[in-house]
Amino acid sequence: MRYFNIAGPCDKAEHYMIDASTRLKGVEQLIEMRQYFVIHAARQSGKTTYLQDLTNRLNAAGKYYALYCSLESVQNIIDPKDGIPAVVRSVQFFIKHSKLPNAENFASNANYDDYNNVLCSLLSDYCASLDKPVVIFFDEADCLSENTLISFLRQLRIGYNMRSMMPFVHSLALVGMRNIRDFKVKIRPDSESPGSASPFNIVTESFTLKNFTKEEITQLYRQHMDDTGQKFEEDAIELVWEQTQGQPWLVNAIAREVIQKMLQLDYTQPVTAAMVKEAIRTIILNRPTHIDSLLERLNENRVRRVIEPVILGNSFINKESDDFLYTRDLGLIRVVNSVVEPANPIYAEVIIRKLSSFTQEELQDAKYPYQMPRYLQAGQIDMDYLMRDFQQFWRENSEIWLERYEYKEAAPHLILMAFLQRVINGGGQIIREMAAGTGRLDICIVYENRKYPIELKLWRGEKSLQEGLHQTARYMDTYGSAEGWLALFNRSTDASWEDKIYLRKEAVDGKTVTIVGL
Repeated sequence: MRYFNIAGPCDKAEHYMIDASTRLKGVEQLIEMRQYFVIHAARQSGKTTYLQDLTNRLNAAGKYYALYCSLESVQNIIDPKDGIPAVVRSVQFFIKHSKLPNAENFASNANYDDYNNVLCSLLSDYCASLDKPVVIFFDEADCLSENTLISFLRQLRIGYNMRSMMPFVHSLALVGMRNIRDFKVKIRPDSESPGSASPFNIVTESFTLKNFTKEEITQLYRQHMDDTGQKFEEDAIELVWEQTQGQPWLVNAIAREVIQKMLQLDYTQPVTAAMVKEAIRTIILNRPTHIDSLLERLNENRVRRVIEPVILGNSFINKESDDFLYTRDLGLIRVVNSVVEPANPIYAEVIIRKLSSFTQEELQDAKYPYQMPRYLQAGQIDMDYLMRDFQQFWRENSEIWLERYEYKEAAPHLILMAFLQRVINGGGQIIREMAAGTGRLDICIVYENRKYPIELKLWRGEKSLQEGLHQTARYMDTYGSAEGWLALFNRSTDASWEDKIYLRKEAVDGKTVTIVGL
């Protein structure tokens, strides 16, 4: 019985999967043209599955000897004196286990004293010993560090440039999370990369694996339906698409959570949207390795410099900067109509939960009575009461808690969301909408089918208040709400708490907006 795979490459005999050969177009034409190129995509998006499938297809066709080689074991070996021999041993290992001809001869007489030329020399000798051209796919190429990376790339470039004079690799791909121009070399300043001066400027093309389309998600789930007879309801597939935006690991993880964990392989029950919703909640709370490793990147300054403006809705992010390209290649963000936003709603949720996690943990202390029953009046949330509580909490705690955040400018937003998370843990949901260029962060509390839209914004003078009022009114239109709340954070050290803390209501476009001064 096939299943939804969330660990390692997929095998069509064991796993439900989209045909790997359909996920990238043009690669085989580049191989025919003897080109060197790059394939990059976020982790667990199907790169290794694609490479292994392509390697098998090329070998089966009989025109080339194709080799898949992972460089993951060479990670963090900085000195090329040690790093290049480690690369050679990786190539040797994969040649042997790929059962390519003359495997025993590769690197049998390697001279590692000449580590800046040995890889080029060994590859040339091996290519000369074969009766067909060699194609190599170097997976995890961006694991290489500092001078090992530089030496590796330079030796490949030497071989490429000398192909008219000596045998060398026919076609080659560097594969990893990042494009070649974004490879970080730590011997350079943190904000720079090899760029156009890269020792590997012979790359002719760069490919990236896209997320699944909605049609591909349907196709993937239909394989399970055909195998088992278990139905995925249409609104369940729609919700998966909406929440994952086709991120392959998430698409598989949700199906696995529902089918194997929740339904215990009971194929008689259809997969519903309610089940998908519960599976997403479980994945968010459990933070499996895929999500946890992604969230660790939030601690990096180059990621913070991109994610913080997204949270705040700042108007400008340089989409050509290394910081932006790196964060995008990690799979944390995407660009939609020139607007930078989290890659999908699930990532948006786990980003906020991660950044505000210690505040949420401390709010679990019994001395903080902020729980849903406190704010319920006739089954509805008394939002004014809730906001007054937060105002008091903010006044008493903000000075201490703000200092504990790495994301200092976004800290007020994160603390308010942690406070609200504490409240709605007793029931309900928070919908978060954040994107650079909007000038605010939108959140909506949903409880017992009622919606409470809240706009979070930094005070930057009277203009920001007027903008915030109209932004809140437009956001209220999204949910058909007659009442909304504008949380306005005044970070000025000159203003007194008496000036900052207030609660007043204003009529805007026929709606009531409660301004929450903070």
